[in-house]
Amino acid sequence: MKITFYGAAGEVTGSQHLVETERHRFLLDCGFFQGHRAESRKKNEEFLCKPKDLDAIFLSHAHIDHCGNLPGIYKAGFRGPIFCTPATAEVAEIMLLDSARIQAEDARFLSKHIRGDHPPFEPLYNEDDVYKVVKRFETIDYRETHELADGFNVTMYEAGHILGSAVTRFEIEDEGELKRLVFTGDLGRRDMPLLHDPYPLQGCDILIGESTYGNRVHPPAPDVKYHLKKIIHDAYEEGGKVIIPAFSLGRTQQVVYYLNELIHHDELPNVPVYVDSPLANRLTKVYERYQDLLDMDAQRMLKKDDNLFHFPGIRYVQTRDESKQINRAEGTAVIIAASGMCESGRVRHHLAHHVDDERTIILIIGFQAQNTLGRKLVEGHRYVKIFDRDFPLRAQVKKINGLSGHADIEDMKWWYEHLAGDEGINHTFLVHGEPESARALAGTIRDICNEDPIIPQRGESFEV
Repeated sequence: MKITFYGAAGEVTGSQHLVETERHRFLLDCGFFQGHRAESRKKNEEFLCKPKDLDAIFLSHAHIDHCGNLPGIYKAGFRGPIFCTPATAEVAEIMLLDSARIQAEDARFLSKHIRGDHPPFEPLYNEDDVYKVVKRFETIDYRETHELADGFNVTMYEAGHILGSAVTRFEIEDEGELKRLVFTGDLGRRDMPLLHDPYPLQGCDILIGESTYGNRVHPPAPDVKYHLKKIIHDAYEEGGKVIIPAFSLGRTQQVVYYLNELIHHDELPNVPVYVDSPLANRLTKVYERYQDLLDMDAQRMLKKDDNLFHFPGIRYVQTRDESKQINRAEGTAVIIAASGMCESGRVRHHLAHHVDDERTIILIIGFQAQNTLGRKLVEGHRYVKIFDRDFPLRAQVKKINGLSGHADIEDMKWWYEHLAGDEGINHTFLVHGEPESARALAGTIRDICNEDPIIPQRGESFEV
């Protein structure tokens, strides 16, 4: 068996790993590279895995750095099946269509600002390409082993990262030997709301494992309900708005779930809640269709409430006119809007209307990258720029840490040790992490590996 790492190797984005046996060639994930525009564009245009010769692609989950270049590889000639869970298939279609829309908008903007004889900017793919590639999806339910060919079995297990995310185990006969290959995709955390913990597999010969937070311990998951309750009560007493910038996939649904619990226990004042993100609204409908996949706490709540994402007073906003009306309304309201780092989306409009009001509470619930508007809010800049205009920051900015959907070093250590069991892991490859994170994880799990873990770089191949 030969494994070649074409993405998320020595870095985080662009997940793409090629596995070749004596009878099969398949790809694990096909994600977008993200970062510096020109460099990422070049990587996203190249497919070194010979797309026309691939038998299949196995998709771990629907984040863009894992699924975002599926339309591109289809354009490059791939025509095989794409295996994933049913929820991932639905979420991926929504995310890819949104990616195509953003690329079209970016191309129009950049084309207006080019100089000289530079050719027009073109999207890497369009919506038609997305519709073609999603027809290649073939779904696999959790914990059901599928024999895809003689001596080639695959099973997907809960990864606990986002809805539909999967750890994939392959049992492959290669050159007269049965080899057990496990690909983690992105592992989630234990004891987080909505999703099951990562499923504890045991037994593995070859591991391709993520290392995103291999050098970090997350703070304990906060009592989010307590913080939400206090913040909303404070805003209600002052007559201000609560603005929550939130990622459309995962974080928005977490917040709505917590608010639903508070409403059911009659712990909140009577204030409207607006979810103002068309993308989040479409994704929440997928969560509604797959409520049976949610964890035991959610299942207990479902016995009293048949929809965890609807409650009296919540409104899912669709049109721009509806969004504008929120800002004209008097009194307290909770506004959950994308994007999570305040760099795009409708949240910027709400901030522009309310960031200079000391009654407003801006609640930051996710990581804010350097130089983003969200980071400047957290750092307490006196003025913040929104739509090329400087606004005084008078709103109260509060932050809740500890809601990351990625496993930290303690979660990874628990999961990898369980996977190794008493036999250990023969070959370990750590991907999807910055170098310092991967090195830290390698040192932590070295004792459970029969050979030192390898941190592959892009383009490197290994025989196992």
